[in-house]
Amino acid sequence: MNEINIRRLESRLINTTQIDREKSNKIGGKDFRQVLESVYRNNQNILFSKHALERMDSRNMELTSEELNKLEAAFDKAEDKGVKDALILMGDKAFIASIKNKTIITTLNKDQLKDNVFTNIDGAVII
Repeated sequence: MNEINIRRLESRLINTTQIDREKSNKIGGKDFRQVLESVYRNNQNILFSKHALERMDSRNMELTSEELNKLEAAFDKAEDKGVKDALILMGDKAFIASIKNKTIITTLNKDQLKDNVFTNIDGAVII
């Protein structure tokens, strides 16, 4: 199993886990799930939303470990500049990312890049 498949499984598990918020303990105004997700995100490099994983599957997009490293570097660059939501262009692939949440929101391949307008972003990283 390659690294991207492992990351996809991790993201799917996180996205499908449902904790009953009414029964969860409150910690400093946040429920346990929010605290746990915050700790998890700080220890993770990049998460892929369920939507992004579905788009990657439907568009037959795969990422090598080198490409994942480039994405991580792009997140770091965007974060250093104060970007919250970014368009990351890598070759013939594009990613819309929430830098703050360290999450890829959606993915596009070269066919979807043509004649497209990107909104609700405050920065772009070209790698």
